[in-house]
Amino acid sequence: MSRVGLVLGGGGITGAAYHFGALFSLRMATGWDPDLAEVVIGTSSGSLVAAVVRGGELSLDTLVGDAHDRHQMAAEMGGALFRRARPGGVVRWMRSGLRPRLARPDLNLALGSPAVYQTDGIVEWVEDAVGDLAETWPDKPTVVVGYDIRQRERVPFGTDAAPDVPLKLAVAASSAVPFVFEPVDIDGVLYADGGLASGTNADLVLGSPEPLDLVIVSAPLAAAEPRRGARFYEGLFDRAGRSALAAEVELIRDTWPDCDVLVFRPDERVLEATRPNPFSVRAAIPAFLRTLRSFRDELSEPDVWQVVERHLGVADGAVA
Repeated sequence: MSRVGLVLGGGGITGAAYHFGALFSLRMATGWDPDLAEVVIGTSSGSLVAAVVRGGELSLDTLVGDAHDRHQMAAEMGGALFRRARPGGVVRWMRSGLRPRLARPDLNLALGSPAVYQTDGIVEWVEDAVGDLAETWPDKPTVVVGYDIRQRERVPFGTDAAPDVPLKLAVAASSAVPFVFEPVDIDGVLYADGGLASGTNADLVLGSPEPLDLVIVSAPLAAAEPRRGARFYEGLFDRAGRSALAAEVELIRDTWPDCDVLVFRPDERVLEATRPNPFSVRAAIPAFLRTLRSFRDELSEPDVWQVVERHLGVADGAVA
């Protein structure tokens, strides 16, 4: 059986919905269970889905909860994930972000800045989704990428290069988008969104002890083409995402010449649902459904399907 790596990039609420749609599509088309991946790399909202995959909870119930329609789901999801931050963020920012950066002002000046929401809701969501696994770490290789604000470097939780932390805290740290969520304090170290280093961090699959045969990358913030009427910042994020991912894919191919790499990114149909606000809980279900539809075309491309079929196969009962 082929050795497969799975990379789930950042992209907010709608990015997580895109991952759900992508993984559902691959599973329906081939019968392949994403939890069979030799390694799973999750960044930002991709880390939420990575936790779900490793917890064996990749299901519609996990996505929609007990809601009976998308409006109820949006209300419940918004209430669960977005908890108002407590006062005190300005003082913390002055100590950890503002004061150390005044000598050399740059983008990092914003790290640790006051935010609207705390990450307690993310922690509880992971607890509800994967149960006891939230308190420990998956047995199978799993990397959740955070960003050390003071050291200004990525931290690959789940590897020897990072401290041991519970899965729920690693996911919260990886998802702490500056200005939106407060940074996460773990043993006195402040962590923010792993997407500050890269939207995908796909090169971390190279930590696998043996070469992989296939790396699947789901990259919600690396769209190939802008949607009509896109806001200016959408292009900025996508260009940065494409650039980082291209370098990572090149490194993977240089290191493992026989490894196939499949990159999935939202097309314009999907972008109409996932943008302009990737944190829109109301857009989660439309994004999921449009992703399912787009993958019907994506997987029908001969060059894509040949790779998928070679490595993932088509199991009995799969919808090919």
